Amino acid sequence: MSSLLLIPLDDTVVFPTMDVTLPVDTAGEDRVLLVPRHEGEYASVGTIATVAQRVRLPGGGHGAMLEGIARGVAGAAHTDHAGRLRVEVEERVDDVPVDGRTRELEREYRATVEEILELRGDDGRIASWVRAITEPGPLADTSGYAPDLTFEQKVELLGTLDVTERLQLALTRQRERLAELQVRKRIREDVEEGAAKQQREYVLRKQMESIRRELGEDDGTVGEDYRAKIAEAGMPDAVREQAERELNRLERSGEQSGEAQMIRTYLDVLTDVPWNKRSEDTLDPTATRAQLDADHAGLDDVKDRIVEYVAVKKLREERGISADKRSGAILTLIGPPGTGKTSIGESIARAMGREFVRMSLGGVRDEAEIRGHRRTYIGALPGRLVRALRDAGTMNPVILLDEVDKVGADWRGDPSAALLEVLDPAQNSTFRDHYLDVEMDLSEVVFIATANQAETIPGPLLDRMEVIRFDGYTVEEKVSIARDYLFARQRERNGLRPEEVVADDGILRTVIAEYTREAGVRQLERELGKVLRKTATRIATDESIVPVTIDVDAVRDALGRQKVFHEAAQRTAVPGVATGLSVTGTGGDVLFIEANATKTSKGGGLQLTGQLGDVMKESARIALTFVRAHAEELGIDPALFEEREFHVHVPAGAIPKDGPSAGITMTTALSSLLTGRPVKHTVGMTGEVTLQGRVLPIGGLKQKVLAAHAAGLTDVILPERNRGDLDDVPADVREAMTFHPVMTVAEVLALALEPAPKTAESLAS
Repeated sequence: MSSLLLIPLDDTVVFPTMDVTLPVDTAGEDRVLLVPRHEGEYASVGTIATVAQRVRLPGGGHGAMLEGIARGVAGAAHTDHAGRLRVEVEERVDDVPVDGRTRELEREYRATVEEILELRGDDGRIASWVRAITEPGPLADTSGYAPDLTFEQKVELLGTLDVTERLQLALTRQRERLAELQVRKRIREDVEEGAAKQQREYVLRKQMESIRRELGEDDGTVGEDYRAKIAEAGMPDAVREQAERELNRLERSGEQSGEAQMIRTYLDVLTDVPWNKRSEDTLDPTATRAQLDADHAGLDDVKDRIVEYVAVKKLREERGISADKRSGAILTLIGPPGTGKTSIGESIARAMGREFVRMSLGGVRDEAEIRGHRRTYIGALPGRLVRALRDAGTMNPVILLDEVDKVGADWRGDPSAALLEVLDPAQNSTFRDHYLDVEMDLSEVVFIATANQAETIPGPLLDRMEVIRFDGYTVEEKVSIARDYLFARQRERNGLRPEEVVADDGILRTVIAEYTREAGVRQLERELGKVLRKTATRIATDESIVPVTIDVDAVRDALGRQKVFHEAAQRTAVPGVATGLSVTGTGGDVLFIEANATKTSKGGGLQLTGQLGDVMKESARIALTFVRAHAEELGIDPALFEEREFHVHVPAGAIPKDGPSAGITMTTALSSLLTGRPVKHTVGMTGEVTLQGRVLPIGGLKQKVLAAHAAGLTDVILPERNRGDLDDVPADVREAMTFHPVMTVAEVLALALEPAPKTAESLAS
């Protein structure tokens, strides 16, 4: 332990074996301690250096030439008589390990340093100097010369007293430097190689162009093919000018420019649009109607509208009246699933002699799907409408916008807002796609949109649509569809010939009544497919049974037990149950509403179950209030309301229900409960009720009547103001049922409840 003069080194580290000249006065000192210092904080280990020579610096100052000889651990500090800071120093001389690990680290360190020097372009002098160092300690200290090491890393290396650990630390730092240098070299080589390749391609292309010009094989432009395509495309003047501007940009920038590929893609899309191609319409209303009738049963409203469109177009052409761009056909078919909305689009195209394209919009949430992306984005594409025209190959196809009610919206925009222009005959003649950025005339396109319900279609969009509602099929229409279309299609899909399997209308009616409950025929076709697959299996096993006549036993064997029951008679056999009619997303349905009462200390309470919406809950409260207020008129003992809580339940509790049209049904159920008079099992009803007992109109009457007819009901009570809607009900259903338009609840109860009264004593007891 010796006392040495402390010389602080700000942000500098001196290692043993290093020489340094510092502007310090070392008079009377042979050795000093050089300690690194950063922001006033001293390192714990410094370098003991001998004063080799005292020198005079320019300007008259004193300095010293110092030679580092060993590490020193600083101890207690004090000031001498001259006011200089001295510290007690423990000198630490490097031990020379002889273990194999140290020697292995030496070899790895030398190899790593030589690779670094090679990457840095050393002329050999530094490598020779490193090879001349034989001891592991000084070898590790050579890392102190590296300019890439930070001050903190050098202090850490100086403070590592164990030679093997110091060599390991130095090797780690040099490996990091080597990896960084290798990455830099690879990047530099890649950049140089890419630049050289581009330069070589540029020179070769220019040479090729020059050679072709000399041979007279090329006029020197890169857009000859595109000019031919633009000339053949038959574009409108404004579009052709836009295409030529882009082509001029391509020629000026050259094929090697960064935006050349973007311009080429744009020109490819622009020339692929069938600007001057149109299908020749079949302007024969009779033939059009015949084709539609051959493809689909029913759907008269849609067929009439298409025939009208063809007839008007025929008259305008025959009489020389110019085409009206605002007279395009935009139909929206709204109805339950399985009623033929999607398939009618292809039938319309076939009847009119046009191409057909289907665009599925279900779940689309990006506005760019309709209008396209701006060309500034990487991977930009035109919208679906442009792609539909390109796929169709004509400017007047039939485009089916399927499931338009299921379009979503998020941060990418609202696709339904982009459809506002497309589906407006007054605007779609100047539709502008974001990608093409030119006007496109969509007025000749026949747009057919489909949806299951109108409520989820935005109001402004629905206002632009010509709505045709599909309210489902009657049983007889389903039998006709099954006989003429579904059975034959499933027979062919299952590899059967017409003479091998036969099913009469009675069997088809059995499948419809006992195994399906739907407005459309999709489930019906699946059930017929099951029956025919079972039959095909039997024929494949034993061909001697051909021909096969499908009977009830074959239906039961293929489809199992009966799945759909007409239970109105059983459900309404007791007081307190009424049969209502409702509309769901899959069509009309029969709804049973049950009412009961229990004794309680507080009278007049109402409990509602069956997952009812707010409007339906309000209808139940209105019904109870009306019955209580008019108890004497209805023949109900007012005492029955005392100390009783009423419970109204709508079965199928897992299905959400809402709407005001069950109002008279709830009123009838409560009146039936309190009077003891059951509801007639043949009666179904629908209508909104008020506190004064008036019956207000409702929607979806046709679907509700069809559901009542399918369920075996023969009488339907409906609001008087819905009388006109009965004209939409098929004639065969009107003949099979009796309709009772009413204006008040009193009329409803007189028609719905059994005439023979029952006493309410059992309820009061």
